[in-house]
Amino acid sequence: MKAILLHTIIIITTVTLPVQLSAKDKTFTIVIDAGHGGQDPGALGAGVDEKTINLSIALKFGNLISKNMDDVNVVYTRKNDVFIGLDERTVIANRNKANLFISIHANAMPGKSSRSRRTKGTEIYVMGLASSEESLDVAKRENSVIQLEKDYRQKYEGFNDSAESYIMISQGNREHLEQSIRMATETQKAFKEINRNDRDVRQAGFLVLRRASMASVLIEVGFLSNAEEEKYLKSAAGQNELALALYKAFAAYKHEHDKYRSIITRSQPVRSQPAKQQGKAAAAVTSKVYRIQILASKEKFAPGSQRLKGYKDIEIIESNGYYRYLYGRSTDYDTIHELHKKVVRDFKDAFIVSFITTNSISTTKKDK
Repeated sequence: MKAILLHTIIIITTVTLPVQLSAKDKTFTIVIDAGHGGQDPGALGAGVDEKTINLSIALKFGNLISKNMDDVNVVYTRKNDVFIGLDERTVIANRNKANLFISIHANAMPGKSSRSRRTKGTEIYVMGLASSEESLDVAKRENSVIQLEKDYRQKYEGFNDSAESYIMISQGNREHLEQSIRMATETQKAFKEINRNDRDVRQAGFLVLRRASMASVLIEVGFLSNAEEEKYLKSAAGQNELALALYKAFAAYKHEHDKYRSIITRSQPVRSQPAKQQGKAAAAVTSKVYRIQILASKEKFAPGSQRLKGYKDIEIIESNGYYRYLYGRSTDYDTIHELHKKVVRDFKDAFIVSFITTNSISTTKKDK
């Protein structure tokens, strides 16, 4: 008679080589928004409109991602000179279940004072209550675009330039504020590396960010009211440099995103741990198990927490200071892929992870 002893060792697999992914397998979606467009020129320089600068940099930035990151799906709010309402831009991001929304703009100081002509540099904004009059003025200039939209008073729920309106919209998108600040900080670092004048990471109430259900950042790449900056912004060299800086910032942000969420879909194992010996002989049987990581957080949520949205049988694994919440289990990829389609409706950042299990089966014969 044979005694069968089972021991299961779970090893998380890691990526050893880049994997070429098809469009449906892309694990990260970024929506790049070129501010303004069509009948809305944005800020005006002496020889160029803001909308043209924004679009050129947006396309160059997106092209760098498409060429270098096979697992990223790049979506544009516009790829030509058309007008798109502020709300529609985040509707596009939400519809595509984006992981990140970046809105690209160029600034301009009002008036013709020496200060307005001298002001230069980059500003990066996340959603929040403006901490200065200057940040509030930037938000007001960008938000004034809604007046070009039909029925904008109803569409934007009576929004106006009052303090109450800005307090109200500043409460939007707080769930993703930490990730938004992280992307903003990476962008700030990348701009500093190319010696752009740093005007800091700021908060303000931008209508274009208020309904984004993902990390979102609005970037002002420079001032068209400054002749030197205008020359830089409309040059191919300047636009290429800014696009590359944005790409480097995004690459750094996504590296952290992947690190903390351990994106290992369909990867190959680096090694498998040998099964423990039981008795005189042991045969190792390995198999791959697929699961769904619904979220990762530094906070440990109790069963029944609202953050788990009623899901049962969730396993929690602590890794690198984060709690990873795993749901579902199957050795068949297609089965877990179908389950993922349902889960992602509730957890838009959910993704498939794979594990290697090793079972040892003892063949030791029982003494007679």
